[in-house]
Amino acid sequence: MADDKNVEKTIAEDLVVTKYKMAGEIVNRILKQVLEKCAVGSSVREICEFGDQLITDETSKVFKKEKELKKGIAFPTCVSVNNCICHFSPIASEPDYVLKEGDVVKVDLGAHIDGFIAVVAHTIILGVSGENKATARKADVILAAHYASEAALRLLKPGNETYTITDAVQRVAESFNCKPVEGMLSHQLKQFKIDGEKTIIQNPNEAQKKEHEKFELDKHEVYAMDVLISTGEGVGKEGDSRVSIYKKTEETYQLKLKASRMFYTEVRSKHGSMPFNLRGFQDETKAKMGVVECVKNKLIEPFQVLYEKSGEFVAHFKFTVLLMPNGPHKITGLPFDPELYKSEHSISDPQLQTILRSSANPKAAKKKKKKTEGEVDQPMEVEAVA
Repeated sequence: MADDKNVEKTIAEDLVVTKYKMAGEIVNRILKQVLEKCAVGSSVREICEFGDQLITDETSKVFKKEKELKKGIAFPTCVSVNNCICHFSPIASEPDYVLKEGDVVKVDLGAHIDGFIAVVAHTIILGVSGENKATARKADVILAAHYASEAALRLLKPGNETYTITDAVQRVAESFNCKPVEGMLSHQLKQFKIDGEKTIIQNPNEAQKKEHEKFELDKHEVYAMDVLISTGEGVGKEGDSRVSIYKKTEETYQLKLKASRMFYTEVRSKHGSMPFNLRGFQDETKAKMGVVECVKNKLIEPFQVLYEKSGEFVAHFKFTVLLMPNGPHKITGLPFDPELYKSEHSISDPQLQTILRSSANPKAAKKKKKKTEGEVDQPMEVEAVA
């Protein structure tokens, strides 16, 4: 039995695929409800609390008989607005943000069942509708992020090399006069591991190009494909917002302070290796005290709240994909309507157009393929004519 524990479980097993899909369905359902809460006048903190509660509630309903089976939040709900790139999910003692008309709102969250993780991110603009379309830079950045993620999905195939995806994302962003956020990584997912060894980098700088490894994708791997595009320089910087999301590392250290030891014990028992928000601790003040020594000694790592320059906009799409033998199988993500966004830019690169017109799943039925082609083709033709 001990040997069995050390064997890595992959999507070559049907039960593993089932758990991933269940987590994916939960995540999509919750994302939809969280996006509905994103309205003018709403508190970002309350939306994040709502999302986290839903993840806890929904995951508790599955595999009830298996008492030992762990499940719950794989990534706490974040709502990052306008030039905030990622990881904004404020605790009670930190400043909140109230949503306004025209805000570019990015929602990011994740759930797991038995350590099999499904994550997702989606971007909307408050007040946009068929009668009131998004234009200018807001439209550019959302269309760039959407088409970059669609191109990435079609290139997530066994045998492809990770930098093929890096390159396609870069070129799609440039088509809309935008930039991918520098150095952002998409990770391979493994059981209880949100940041697997293989990664796909966005817009690497010279140092990152030298350091970052190239990888080849393989069947039965799972990826969280993260696409973040900016209207600005694409360089994230820390602002005034305090970090609220952390994750336990594999490091060891003998903590000196009692508050730190209590905090770390709770992290290990409640969250294991999954990211968590300080909001989830009963005594927020003690948690804030305890986390300091843990971070200083690398027992816990922070997810920094990053910002683009003021006045710029960032769009974010993330989906989870299983590399099945018959093609990539996307298990998270909501439908996107390009008709709501009117940009002066378009994708004219023939190679990118070919990638986007191909089916996301080569083994899918022909009918499905035609529909996908129509969806991608139409806005590009309209834009090209304009």
